[in-house]
Amino acid sequence: MKKRDSICLAIIVILLVFQLYLYLSPVSRRNVSRSTKTIQGKKHRLPKSINTRETLTPPFPQSTQAKEINCDRTHNFYDICSINGPTVLDPTTSTFFLMDPIISTPQKPMVEKLRPYPRKWESFTMPRIKEVALISGPSSPKCKIQHKAPALVFSADGYTGNFFHDFNDVFIPLFITVNSVYTDQDVVLVISKARDWWISKYIEIIHTFSKYSIINLDNDNITHCFPSANVGMITHGFMTIDPKLTPNSITFTHFRAFLDKAYGQNQNQNHPSKFKHSKSRPIIVLASRSGGVGRVLLNQNEVKLEVEKIGFNVIVFEPRTTTPLKESYALINSSHAMIGIHGAALTHSLFLRPGSVFLQVVPLGAEWVSQVCFEKSAKDMGLVYMEYRIKAEESSLIEKYDKDDTMIKDPVAYRGKNWSAEIMSIYLKEQNVKLDLVRFREYLKEMYKTAKKFMEKEG
Repeated sequence: MKKRDSICLAIIVILLVFQLYLYLSPVSRRNVSRSTKTIQGKKHRLPKSINTRETLTPPFPQSTQAKEINCDRTHNFYDICSINGPTVLDPTTSTFFLMDPIISTPQKPMVEKLRPYPRKWESFTMPRIKEVALISGPSSPKCKIQHKAPALVFSADGYTGNFFHDFNDVFIPLFITVNSVYTDQDVVLVISKARDWWISKYIEIIHTFSKYSIINLDNDNITHCFPSANVGMITHGFMTIDPKLTPNSITFTHFRAFLDKAYGQNQNQNHPSKFKHSKSRPIIVLASRSGGVGRVLLNQNEVKLEVEKIGFNVIVFEPRTTTPLKESYALINSSHAMIGIHGAALTHSLFLRPGSVFLQVVPLGAEWVSQVCFEKSAKDMGLVYMEYRIKAEESSLIEKYDKDDTMIKDPVAYRGKNWSAEIMSIYLKEQNVKLDLVRFREYLKEMYKTAKKFMEKEG
């Protein structure tokens, strides 16, 4: 009996020693917590959908730089994910595969999906955006084309095609992302919904972002390899760049300089002579709208004559989808002032030279959108910003609604914080404008004085 007890005791001791060895072994001591990453100074966890069992470290040494998938989903405007390490893109499934992953198991690879368009909060827009997947699977497709630069993936769907949204939803976020993630480094642009006409229209801007040919995520069927990849774009809000949120403290002035670089001009160059009517009269661009889109200037001919009486050379500018952007840039950049009713065409104010004058005519109920879309960017670029808020008598809405209605008397109170599709339709699509020429003349006089000084100084 004593012999049997001794054997049992020996077995128990051996088991305890073996368990202690496992507990202290390097494999068991590896960190199995969920991966984290610091973006814009804030530490955040990856989405809760990633189970810790899916991120166990396999039993081989880590490289000096971890190969992993990281996502930041903490922002209202956008999600952004990255693959830190060699990756293979299969464009037929819009999937990036992490090569040689170290934080996955063959049974349950890490999978992240996102829609790379910076209007995350809009539930009626985002379902239209093609989803891109990032996976740390046990195997990846064979690479057919090797790229030396990392991939930057985004969508040109959603509202893209509208001139304002092309800049607000694509080019400004793209500029922020490149200068935040890939400082002093070239990238390969991988674009979803890269329509031929859209690429052709913005080819100068696209080539300024990247010297490489773009990869169209919708019609490519060849696998591509990259040293790393970033899916999604960073935005700081409507038509704005916050220098406190970027590594190099970039501002809207830097973006303005980027546009100069894209179109090969700067404010010190001689501007095209066909836009200079007279050396003694400053040039003003009158942005025009027509058709049934709303915010049409009903007395445009009379306004044009009034502007000419003040002393301006007036160029009526009504851009079309087919208008070459290089031509639009040359026109706006050679002028000394710009005027127009709130609308997408005023995005061309990005092409004005710092110090020139920009007057935005604000329809009833459009105070907020006018401020966030164009006022702030104009001031950030160093333009002399002016604003003409119309009165009820200058709005076509008084022909349809009672002048004592809150909608007319106090649009701010009527709108409240609810910028719904219905309210937007009333103030932006139903409303046209007929300016009070007597009142408007006083604004024109002030514009002329500033524009004249600017012309004499800058040409």
